[in-house]
Amino acid sequence: MSQRGLGGFPHERLTNPEGVSWKLVYTRQAQKDAKKLASSNLKEKAEELLAVLEENPFQNPPPYEKLVGDLSGAYSRRINIQHRLVYEVIESEQVVKIIRMWTHYE
Repeated sequence: MSQRGLGGFPHERLTNPEGVSWKLVYTRQAQKDAKKLASSNLKEKAEELLAVLEENPFQNPPPYEKLVGDLSGAYSRRINIQHRLVYEVIESEQVVKIIRMWTHYE
């Protein structure tokens, strides 16, 4: 996992009005996905979702889904009709681990 962002994706700790801050960390796969997003005109939408996660990973809207199966315990938000931002929340550490930022259909 990496705490640095790629392609300008946010990676700094932010504090929301309630004083709770969430740190985003990225898996290697998410870092690769960030490069794909940057070259497919989806970077801005992904950045908006990452900003929401930094403030509150359980904020609704935008809606999120709790995943089951292999990704049980993780959550998903739509970047667009095909691509998803998949993440895990580690509440005890105030960390949001970004698992994927591309399709989970490949």
